[in-house]
Amino acid sequence: MKPFSPSDMKGILYSKRANIYYLEHCRVVVNGGRVEYLTSSGRQCAYWNIPIANTSVILLGTGTSITQAAVRELSRAGVPIGFCGGSGTPLYSASDHELPVLWFEPQSEYRPTEYVQAWLGFWFDEARRLAVARLFQQRRLERIAACWTRKRFGEDFREHEADLRQLLDRAAEDVGQAASFTELFLVEARLTKQLYAHVCRTTGYGDFTRVKRGKGQDMANRFLDHGNYLAYGLAATATWILGLPHAFAVMHGKTRRGGLVFDVADLIKDAVIMPEAFLAAMRGDSEQAFRAACITELMRTGSLDFLLDTLKEAAMTENAAV
Repeated sequence: MKPFSPSDMKGILYSKRANIYYLEHCRVVVNGGRVEYLTSSGRQCAYWNIPIANTSVILLGTGTSITQAAVRELSRAGVPIGFCGGSGTPLYSASDHELPVLWFEPQSEYRPTEYVQAWLGFWFDEARRLAVARLFQQRRLERIAACWTRKRFGEDFREHEADLRQLLDRAAEDVGQAASFTELFLVEARLTKQLYAHVCRTTGYGDFTRVKRGKGQDMANRFLDHGNYLAYGLAATATWILGLPHAFAVMHGKTRRGGLVFDVADLIKDAVIMPEAFLAAMRGDSEQAFRAACITELMRTGSLDFLLDTLKEAAMTENAAV
């Protein structure tokens, strides 16, 4: 019988892949031709299969290691690997790495070329780059409206739908009138503050101040950090699929490296992660339960499909208009 190799598997469209993995206290290896993660208890070991052809991204947390053979097979399957801290909290905030997670992307010279060529076609023109930034903000608002009124988040969100619509309509008008990146950043910051106030009022969470990766975080802040890393994973996956370099951001590029990942993640962070974080905090969920809820909702809403479609629209529509 011919030996089986992971590279023999048929590819699954990235937007249809079902799995996002976060692993702790294990070793990722190749065993019998399969990529597996190994856990041990005393003298006993357990192997768990990772269906790499059906996996979007893998996050490796505290106490993990990975073999060269496993990295090779994950790269062949086009699965980005991210190293992060325990429970998704980054260990690299004090190092040279600006991203919340240290990403190792699959290396392939056979990704599409049309999108990066189209992206560079508008990127060096500030006016056209601003138009794409406005498009991103418009799609972000549409995504929030679509997700926050879903039955998944409960009747409390639906009861406050009129207030949310009014807030988003006002933000959409401001986005359309923004004549510079500075004005667009101000619109974004004001909207984010208003969304926090709205979700706190809707869930009954009470007073809230956004605190990132510091001591004294409440549960909502911890969940927001944790869930946002999943959004960064999908954003990194989407940009890799289309062959778009992270340096060519439309908003964050002037202030931090890897800016395009942040731009793309913003399309889904408020829509999916924010309400899940506050709902989980009110329920008293564990981080595992919260992570599972986020992954389920990201998949249920077709978030990776949405990111890919938005990036394609930004690249191709902006150049078609020239």
